[in-house]
Amino acid sequence: MALWAKVQQLPPGSLQQIYGDVFPIEVRHYLAQYIEEKFWSDIEPQPDNPQHEQYIAGLIDSLITEIENKASVVGDSEYFLTKLKLAEAAKLFRERYSSCPIQLFTLIRSCLAAEMRLVQAAGVDSLTGLPNLMISNSGAEVLQKVNVLRSRTQSTAEDLRKMEQELESFALQYHECQKISAHLQQLTTQPTAQLPSNVPKLQKQKEMLEQNLNQKLAALLQLRLALGEKLKETYQLLAQLQTNVLDEELIKWKRDQQLAGNGANFNSNLDTIQEWCESLAELIWLNRQQTKEVERLKQRVPMVDPPVVADVLPHLVQEFTQLLSTLVTSTFIIEKQPPQVMKTNTRFTATVRLLVGGKLNVHMTPPQVKVTIISESQANMLLKNDKLGKSGECSGEILNNTGTMEYQQSSRHLSVSFRNMQLKKIKRAEKKGTESVMDEKFSLLFQSQFSVGGGELMFQVWTLSLPVVVIVHGNQEPHAWATVTWDNAFSEPGRVPFAVPEKVPWNKVAETLSLKFRAATGRGLTEDNLRFLAEKAFRGNFNESSNSLLTWAQFCKEPLSERNFTFWEWFYAIMKLTREHLRGPWVDGAIMGFVRKRQAEEMLTSCLCGTFLLRFSDSELGGITIAWISDTGEVFSLQPFTSKDFAIRSLADRIADLNHLVYLYPEISKDIPFGKYYTPYQDNPPSANNGYVRPQLVTQIPGFTGLHTYPNTPQHMLQSPDPSRDTPSVASTTYAGSVATTVNTHMGNNATGMDYLNELDDLNGLVNFELMNYKQ
Repeated sequence: MALWAKVQQLPPGSLQQIYGDVFPIEVRHYLAQYIEEKFWSDIEPQPDNPQHEQYIAGLIDSLITEIENKASVVGDSEYFLTKLKLAEAAKLFRERYSSCPIQLFTLIRSCLAAEMRLVQAAGVDSLTGLPNLMISNSGAEVLQKVNVLRSRTQSTAEDLRKMEQELESFALQYHECQKISAHLQQLTTQPTAQLPSNVPKLQKQKEMLEQNLNQKLAALLQLRLALGEKLKETYQLLAQLQTNVLDEELIKWKRDQQLAGNGANFNSNLDTIQEWCESLAELIWLNRQQTKEVERLKQRVPMVDPPVVADVLPHLVQEFTQLLSTLVTSTFIIEKQPPQVMKTNTRFTATVRLLVGGKLNVHMTPPQVKVTIISESQANMLLKNDKLGKSGECSGEILNNTGTMEYQQSSRHLSVSFRNMQLKKIKRAEKKGTESVMDEKFSLLFQSQFSVGGGELMFQVWTLSLPVVVIVHGNQEPHAWATVTWDNAFSEPGRVPFAVPEKVPWNKVAETLSLKFRAATGRGLTEDNLRFLAEKAFRGNFNESSNSLLTWAQFCKEPLSERNFTFWEWFYAIMKLTREHLRGPWVDGAIMGFVRKRQAEEMLTSCLCGTFLLRFSDSELGGITIAWISDTGEVFSLQPFTSKDFAIRSLADRIADLNHLVYLYPEISKDIPFGKYYTPYQDNPPSANNGYVRPQLVTQIPGFTGLHTYPNTPQHMLQSPDPSRDTPSVASTTYAGSVATTVNTHMGNNATGMDYLNELDDLNGLVNFELMNYKQ
């Protein structure tokens, strides 16, 4: 607890800018050593590491348990309030951070960083042996600025009270002066001989009062002008801080949210941003009220301003109101985005949140939120004019598109979750040139209105979702995801909706592809993988030394050389195949994948007989092939397997079936990487509920020996390659090992009923059709 010991040497009040309701200072004090050991010295953030996330979750759970234990052992009656505070903190942390422990982890480290800044700024002795933790942390800077503004606001509140007291004193003296003036006026109406002897005294008293009143009036004028200047400076500081929070922190959060659509890790700090915005809302509202109060006091005693000094008060109220308006409208955000590839007549969800709703008591009259879908041109019009062209204009019909915002006391979230929205209809724009419906972008528009300050201010707020591509059929999905991926990766802040560059540097494309692949399959792409993809994307014209620009057409419009599919269609099919059927071996590194056929042959030529590798097919969408070297030294490539094949029998089991596949390249026994994925073989096949014996499917290669044999199973080794596949590869066959028949699994892709009967006929009567459903 070396840091905490130094912090306690700081002046009183120094920690107000760091600790509060979100993270009570009592927790920091009573668990100082634990916090510094676990959250500072032991671990550095590793957001890309899944094990790190598990560690953080365990760490936060352990912290909460420590807080509960500490609360239970605090027994002294004088520490009763501390006991309650610790118990409340433990309960709050469980409710708020159980689903997102990384937020609390980040918050605690931010607090430690802020402590370090204060210690260094105060010139306290250096902390030997402790890391220089996040010294430039932006969160600590925001907290420090909020604290400065809070102090200024308290100071102007004191000045305002002083001004009011001076004004009351002035009013009393002014009233007294008026009484004396009236009395003297009355006396002057009498004959001079009858004037009382105290008239000169009264006149002198009046003169002194008038002199004193003039001095007070001048002091009040100076006080008001100084207060006005102070409020103006506070406004400028608030505006700067708000720009920092909204235009940097919140925009960064939105950008991270967009990149998460491409698979990037998204450690949301939205609760922290909400705390900053709530502090801003509170400070803006207080300073706005103070400015209005100064104006009100000014009306009670009309004062003539010096000709060389401009009165700043008249515009300050409007400026504070505009500042608050910007804050409110900017913090109406989409916490959970709708799906960016949206299929008609399919249920989808979204969540909208107002970050300052709780602080401004908007939930006292819960506002309604309405959702509509608008086109790219309508989004442009909305941003230019702050309204759509025609009342209620939209580009489609959404069911269940209204909801009421609800306030969660524990999390302080004012939000609404739409759980059952459904797009029923869509209106599309006319297409030009090579445009397709999968190139067209829409956006969901969320709108609401509410009042604050007891109806004093009315706000109309709206926000747009990330671009959405609408499809009506599953086969449109790959191209739709190309549109979304390109937009998420390469859109620029402040763009005209939804403009994206027509060409981008390959290194950015490569980063995006690796991000997508890692999110889908569990492992990203290596430099060799990306080099292979570059050669494919640029059609063999890639120059690694110059960061070439890849066009949108090359990415997903123009077919690859001698193929009828695009680069993206090939990549997307490979990614889908790996995600659904090959994830384990891919993550383990057992699949080389991105290697050309000729290169694979060269790699295997010098290897031991039976060495094989797995590569993604160049010619077949979503296909993976096995290349191996035979005992004759010749390299063969197995006809590619696709998702349909793996739905019948897994890759690992197919590799296990083929005994002539011995070593995974370069020289690893195949059972080491694939053994854990084998389906255990059972000597007595289980019977199905209907009394039939289930067949055991086994893969074989016609013309090659060395596959598993099963009792009483004749071997039919000669099969013709499937002519429907455009690959000069060896065809494999899957047969039912528990019955006496052989069935070519590849026939199922395009076979007709007659093809199937012909295949059975080729077995020369060894079996009849009934054997396929042999009854026990």
